[in-house]
Amino acid sequence: MKLAAAAALGLMLASCGEGGGKPAGEAALTVGFSQIGSESGWRTAETRMAQKAAEARGVTLKIDDAQQRQENQIKAIRNFVAQGVDAIFLAPVVSTGWDDVLREAKDADIPVILLDRQIQTREPELFLTSVSADNAKEGAVAGDWLVGAVGTKACPVVELQGTVGSTLVADRKRGFEQAIAKAPNVKIVRTQSGEFTRAKGKEVMEGFIKAVGPRNICAVYAHNDDMMIGAIQAMKEAGLDPGQDVLTVSIDAVPDIFKAMADGDANATVELDPDMGAKALDALLAYRKTGQAPPKLIQTPSTLFLPDTAAAEYARRKDLY
Repeated sequence: MKLAAAAALGLMLASCGEGGGKPAGEAALTVGFSQIGSESGWRTAETRMAQKAAEARGVTLKIDDAQQRQENQIKAIRNFVAQGVDAIFLAPVVSTGWDDVLREAKDADIPVILLDRQIQTREPELFLTSVSADNAKEGAVAGDWLVGAVGTKACPVVELQGTVGSTLVADRKRGFEQAIAKAPNVKIVRTQSGEFTRAKGKEVMEGFIKAVGPRNICAVYAHNDDMMIGAIQAMKEAGLDPGQDVLTVSIDAVPDIFKAMADGDANATVELDPDMGAKALDALLAYRKTGQAPPKLIQTPSTLFLPDTAAAEYARRKDLY
């Protein structure tokens, strides 16, 4: 009888242990998050907000910082698969080269959700959904603002791109170019990657100023605010008055760009909402509950901010980043 009881208890424990030790119906999940890095204030905010959203939903979020290297992300995804996580969030550093590792996740029945950026694949079933903005629209909003701000005067523009090879970068460039195409007086005269960092943004802007002359730049378009903060520093060191001598428009809406606008050093930013983790978690939980796949794209808004609300926005956001 004792042996039979022990055997029965063993079967019960084994049964409860199936599915990662989570009893049926329990919402507690473990999600692996392959994050690009912490190269910008926006990226840091995305990570922090994802952590807060996971805590609020009782989800264990395992974050791996890839330091902007795809090989690190591929290694992290394989580690997550080996650990048997319930889902994987991926903010892809580049757009190509993901099929093999995502197929491994799919074969292990681990859904993958993309954050912030898209990938190029012939097998869209390799990821469950993506949470991102319309990056081309962000570029278009920036371009439309600049066209309206300069009117009919000639406006040579220098462009600080993000990481080469990212669909986000290609889309932000395309959207901006399409918007300014209707104004023949607005032309991009120099473009180069600032790698989404302040230090590189400053370095590239210094090169632009030397190449075309400090008085031959009408505006700077940066694919993120951190590069613009670096560019503003470079302009000041060159004797320019950013926000007056040179117009600025960038993307992300991080606190420091609002401070720069409040101080008169910047003119406009387009918001990329960093609270993508919450939307991804809600989509994942709903999918697990109903079995119904979410839309392939969960889109966040692209909002233009100008100096008139900069001080209030800085006060509201400064502790979130």
